[in-house]
Amino acid sequence: MQTLQEKASEWSGVSTTEAFAIDETNIFQKLGLDTFVNLSTNFYTRFFFIIPFIPTRQSLNQNHGFINLIRLLFGTRVFDDEEEWFRAIFANSTKEDAIRNQYEFFVQRMGGPPLFSGRRGHPALIGRHRPFPVTQKAAERWLHHMQQALNSTANIDNDSKSKMMNFFRHTAYFLVAGNELKNQGQGEVACKPAPA
Repeated sequence: MQTLQEKASEWSGVSTTEAFAIDETNIFQKLGLDTFVNLSTNFYTRFFFIIPFIPTRQSLNQNHGFINLIRLLFGTRVFDDEEEWFRAIFANSTKEDAIRNQYEFFVQRMGGPPLFSGRRGHPALIGRHRPFPVTQKAAERWLHHMQQALNSTANIDNDSKSKMMNFFRHTAYFLVAGNELKNQGQGEVACKPAPA
């Protein structure tokens, strides 16, 4: 029987070595907090006003500036996705919460301070995504938006983008494998391997 990591590698086409290359360098230290905030904002938002205030970790932790930054955003990406089934995944979350949860997890996972765990506890990705239909189709849609967000976020060098996208792809399919495990015995079709 394959482990979830082995299934994630098979289905995503990304080896665990490639996926966890993010651990070879401290991407957080290389890119900084603002880049992760911008990446998560770009993931959930297509366009945003440029504002002179760049939030710092202290101001974000105090919720100063962060709420104002979010209020200036418009043209949402994920919350206005063309696919209703995909929008429904995010229906019980505000855009502000979604952005914060995502950037705090990314910061923590990529070498920064444990912002996510400090506020929400252990990431436990499979458990946190358990209520959602994390299918191959959903993973690919999420990855589509993340690729667009990476491409539209300044200050991320190509090496970091590549490492991050490999991590995101592998992790998305790790969640698909976890969803399959949850649904075993319910007659659901297994994910297809990535094309060679």
